Amino acid sequence: MENQTPQEQIDSLKAQVKALSDVFYTNNFTAHQDFNKSCAFNTKLKVPSYSPLPSVCEVGEIVESGGGLYICSSNNSWELVGSQT
Repeated sequence: MENQTPQEQIDSLKAQVKALSDVFYTNNFTAHQDFNKSCAFNTKLKVPSYSPLPSVCEVGEIVESGGGLYICSSNNSWELVGSQT
């Protein structure tokens, strides 16, 4: 480093810090997703409408059928959670 200009020294140090950072963060991530029990929407929530209800669903899907709001509570099982009456 003695024969390098100050800018060359800075560039060299930046490269060394980046290399150390890359080694530290490589495969050092975990991921998860949290779902809150309540949600607020500032816009419209568009829910698909079916008649009759689909026979296949995944947990968490929301649909409307015959004026009722249904949620898939377990695989292929719909539960009425609200109506338009």
